[in-house]
Amino acid sequence: MAPKKNDPYASLRFPEFNYYLVIRFAIVFALAMQFAIIEWKVYEISKDPFSLGLIGLSEVIPAVLLAPFAGHLVDKREKRGMLMKCIIAYVFISSGLFLLTWDRAVTGISKEWVLNLIYMLVFLGGIIRAFTSPANFTLLSLLVPRELYANASTWSSSAWQIGGVLGPALGGLFIHWFGVHWSMLIVVFMLFPPLFSIIKIAPKPVYYQARGEGFLDGLTKGMRFVWKTKVVLNAMALDMFAVLFGGAVAMLPAFATDVLHVGSFGYGLLRSAPAVGALVTMFILAHRPLVYKPGIKLLAAVFGFGLTIILFGLSKNFYLSIFALLISGSLDGISVIIRQTILQLKTPDDMRGRVASVSSMFVGSSNELGAFESGFMARAMGLVPSVVFGGCVTLGVVITTYVISPAMRKLDLKA
Repeated sequence: MAPKKNDPYASLRFPEFNYYLVIRFAIVFALAMQFAIIEWKVYEISKDPFSLGLIGLSEVIPAVLLAPFAGHLVDKREKRGMLMKCIIAYVFISSGLFLLTWDRAVTGISKEWVLNLIYMLVFLGGIIRAFTSPANFTLLSLLVPRELYANASTWSSSAWQIGGVLGPALGGLFIHWFGVHWSMLIVVFMLFPPLFSIIKIAPKPVYYQARGEGFLDGLTKGMRFVWKTKVVLNAMALDMFAVLFGGAVAMLPAFATDVLHVGSFGYGLLRSAPAVGALVTMFILAHRPLVYKPGIKLLAAVFGFGLTIILFGLSKNFYLSIFALLISGSLDGISVIIRQTILQLKTPDDMRGRVASVSSMFVGSSNELGAFESGFMARAMGLVPSVVFGGCVTLGVVITTYVISPAMRKLDLKA
């Protein structure tokens, strides 16, 4: 039976999609908690904001370099099986990080080597992420009808944001209550529910057809598609530069410790505030889809995001900082929904893995590049000036996009 028109819960009526949401939530929850815990541990060891940037750089290098190959491979392989292998790999990597945060396991190892081993495991996580992102994106489109892509993208993004809320918040609380080591053990256990859920999803068909194309041609096809489809290109570029230069979240351990003086508990609240704002926005958008001038709304949301990052950088008050991050997440939620819907509606079935990999290179990796940029600028300019500078650059990017991109101003998301 066809789902009712404008039914905000339409995609949730497909059982396999609900298992997909469990996978989406649990992976993000575990990895977001892990990232928050590792950020705290690394800053605890080094006391250097630049070391926080190196965490992001360690993950982004393999994620970017392998993205074209990963997307090509995902398009050629069965997606459910690919995602299962990625989850298993994450279990092993998180177990390694668990050991590195255990004082008894690293007895006799210098702090420098502990840091290097953490960076190495984060690097391996970046390799896995190169395959996880396109597998996730492609699997979603195989679980619901095309007319529900926008609705499914909203719920998928909401599950991602719930994980993003609970992961860092509980990470900060668990550090406060149990310490870093036992908090990492919880991360390992949280990666097992996705394994159970992925088993409940049946293997899906592969739509990839080479049609006589060479290896290099197939590898770069996603890039060429994005370059020719200006709305997709502009949406990716806008989000990439906003996240790249507005990456204040990466510096939160330093802000919590040295500026706001709120400790691990306050760090958890700060870390979760953007995701809380995004989550509220996404639930609203599930009932009130963005169909009227979504391009203008996207530009306005990213512009507002830049303003909130500036406010956060200038704030010396914990509650004002929480408010700024909350609003930044709310505005970022709008851009995520619009961008994901554009990708789902505009991408051909046989190219979803490759286009998702390009998106990962543009947007997903900009989080880690933004962390590195923030760490580098914090060392060069100082912590607060670097964040304010990033917010100002974000405003400039939005203004430039508005001027040079009529396709973005005229964007229509109706399928």
